[in-house]
Amino acid sequence: MSSASAKETKLTAPYGSWKSPFTADLVSGSDTRLGGFTADPRGLLIWLESRPTESGRTVLVRQAEKEGDKPVDITPKDFGVRTVAQEYGGGAFSISGDTVIFSNYKDQRLYKKSMSSEDSVPVPLTPDYDGPLVCYADGVFDSRYNRYLTVREDRRESSTNPTTTIVSVDLSINNIEEPKILVGGNDFYAFPRIDRKGERVAWIEWGHPNMPWDRSELWVGYISENGDIQNRTCIAGGDPSIVESPTEPKWSPEGELFFITDRKNGFWNIHKWVESTNAVLPVYSLNAEFARPLWVFGMNSYEFVLNPGQKNLIACSYRKKGRSYLGILDVTQSSISLLDIPFTDIKNITSGLDCLYVEGASAVHPLSLAKVILDDQKSKAVDFNIIWSSSSIDSDYRPYLSSPELIEFPTEVPGESAYAYFYPPTNPHYQASQEEKPPLLLKSHGGPTAETRGILNLSIQFWTSRGWAFVDVNYGGSTGYGREYRDRLVGHWGIVDVNDCCSCAKYLVDSGKVDGERLCITGGSAGGYTTLAALAFRETFKAGASLYGVADLKSLRADTHKFESRYIDNLVGSENAYFERSPINFVHKFSCPIILFQGLEDKVVLPNQARKIYHALKDKGLPVALVEYEGEQHGFRKAENIKFTLEQQMMFFARLVGHFQVADDITSIKIDNLD
Repeated sequence: MSSASAKETKLTAPYGSWKSPFTADLVSGSDTRLGGFTADPRGLLIWLESRPTESGRTVLVRQAEKEGDKPVDITPKDFGVRTVAQEYGGGAFSISGDTVIFSNYKDQRLYKKSMSSEDSVPVPLTPDYDGPLVCYADGVFDSRYNRYLTVREDRRESSTNPTTTIVSVDLSINNIEEPKILVGGNDFYAFPRIDRKGERVAWIEWGHPNMPWDRSELWVGYISENGDIQNRTCIAGGDPSIVESPTEPKWSPEGELFFITDRKNGFWNIHKWVESTNAVLPVYSLNAEFARPLWVFGMNSYEFVLNPGQKNLIACSYRKKGRSYLGILDVTQSSISLLDIPFTDIKNITSGLDCLYVEGASAVHPLSLAKVILDDQKSKAVDFNIIWSSSSIDSDYRPYLSSPELIEFPTEVPGESAYAYFYPPTNPHYQASQEEKPPLLLKSHGGPTAETRGILNLSIQFWTSRGWAFVDVNYGGSTGYGREYRDRLVGHWGIVDVNDCCSCAKYLVDSGKVDGERLCITGGSAGGYTTLAALAFRETFKAGASLYGVADLKSLRADTHKFESRYIDNLVGSENAYFERSPINFVHKFSCPIILFQGLEDKVVLPNQARKIYHALKDKGLPVALVEYEGEQHGFRKAENIKFTLEQQMMFFARLVGHFQVADDITSIKIDNLD
């Protein structure tokens, strides 16, 4: 698999037919995901990884003490560390000293375990409810009262409308007791955070119909002698005249409360609360995002930096125009020193001993965890070392990598632009004839309040190394570009996203980069909805793939889980719009082939939505295929299913719009109305 030398003659072959080292096995086996990380008292990194090769089991892992040794699994094989709180989970573990407390996937109970003793058996802390009826997330230790404060989602009375509260779990008794409710009454809670002295607790809460990025509130309560929370004060989000969504509260070592909010300029910036005057002050203002939308619990976008000069320093990252920057913020001076590291995309940060641990990626680095050592002044990075990576590919693969190009393209609204990452076909051994333009696969991301990022993603390289062009669109409504851009989708889901995806494809055709007769579209979840809507209501694309996509907006509202049950009210609006923008109601408008993939345990988008589309298209006579997976939820976690989905999408598109033979030895599934 050596790269093509300068003298080597490239083979001329049609786009899409090229041989590639990026096999579906390689892609699916390397799709390891990260579920959070922290450092233990010795400074060793501890992280949570999901393993597709173990049916998506999530395992808590500790960095090896000696360099060169393998990391050590902390949790035993019959445990999976994962919470299903708010369906998307996150914040599934927390450590204090040698103790880890984690959520176990099968029963959703909290367990504690010694991290140093590999043979120690996890001990349950919360009651057994004969099933995963109660789940916990985003917990913190309260050493003053020897207890654990955590968000609890209780589904005992209603699985569709569970009760969310902040509770305390007593760590001092051997008998398992019902957790004590400390804060309740609103629809949702996140980020319970206790100050160093155990005297105050901060948290975020919000209620229907808002999502946490629409409007939320930051509260502080004072902890009484008996451990209750009293004298509660709303710090941010309570003034109806200020539109904001505070997030990520955190107490500094000196006891000051910092948090991130998007008041005034519409970008998530770092602020602090002045307790004596109950004032909120901006720490540093920039038209850039210092946080991400709260889809999962436990995000950590900034961290206090201990330093000998006793400066008030914060390690933070911000995102501007599709790129992340890592910096050290001097709170006193209100200035940032940017750190020069290879990552162009950063998610979470945590402090180690005299270092930072950073979760990030770039066009040549897959999602990874790196140790960043700072100089004595804490203003420069002097060493950068990757400790964990979601996938490992050696240097032989480098010549096959397609680098993302951030493109800004005009939308249907005069004067407005949207953004995407374009990946050209790249393979050192192949070229196509001069007359041919490559087929395009356009991806519409999920969320829809999310952001696609220009990082090394092997599933994208799977396509580009075979001769496909690939474009990943951040349509209006995506995050990373401020509230105004995010709000473009309010009331216009199914219109703005669809228009932007079609405009992006047209822009690439007009630029001469892709073949206008071979445009395909794919997407999962909300991206699957955009895919289906684009295929039903527009004629831009020639084929599509929907992965657990929404077909019926009304059914989604009726059937989905509590966290998102009112989400689409803001995105869609009127009852008429629910009908008019649901692809299932306009099957007669579909005019091209579609392949659908669906997990049978999906509680976000129920399987009947995919089945309705499948049967309707089959009856209409259009080429269609439906793949259903036992044991999969919203998003596929098992390696064999990730592989099958990738291969069958490629075969489907190749057979129906590609006009080429794929190089891989893959048997296509039966396509109705074709085979």
